Amino acid sequence: MKKFDADAMGEKLLRKLAGGTSRRSMLARLGTALVAAPAFPLLPVSRAEAAKPDRSPEAKTAFARTAQSKDDSKCDYWRYCAIDGALCTCCGGGIHSCPAGAEPSPVSWVGTCINPDDGKAYLIAYRDCCGKPACGQCGCDNTDRETQLYMPQLNNDVIWCFGTSSMEYHCSTAVLVGAAS
Repeated sequence: MKKFDADAMGEKLLRKLAGGTSRRSMLARLGTALVAAPAFPLLPVSRAEAAKPDRSPEAKTAFARTAQSKDDSKCDYWRYCAIDGALCTCCGGGIHSCPAGAEPSPVSWVGTCINPDDGKAYLIAYRDCCGKPACGQCGCDNTDRETQLYMPQLNNDVIWCFGTSSMEYHCSTAVLVGAAS
């Protein structure tokens, strides 16, 4: 029985490679690799370690440092870190439900808020309730991590009553979507 001969296999592989390539093609491939190498860090790869959020007290925003989890009718309630408008909890609705006669918008903006009880970040979907006159109570304008208007899904300065029977704004809800990371 013939033993596994690494030298013979290596020689065979190198002879096959040498027979199918030239010095010019090898130099061209090497040059392409050298030119493309600086672009490798830009590729979309998982950077799990870099993506871990810093939740130390120093890294928290001003809102996150003073947020509370007891009274959802106050602007400093932890889920309201990026809300802008009247709170539905003060207008006959709930933290995640519109009051009677108001219709939830099918679109929303999002925020990432830190729960002071467990220190974890959660994704919150803010949805406007439409179709009734403005509530005018418990008006909040929290801009924690708000982005410019060119990223509307993360901006709270838009009336989000698109796709409803009326563009009339009433109040806003804050639905907990899930853990952010």
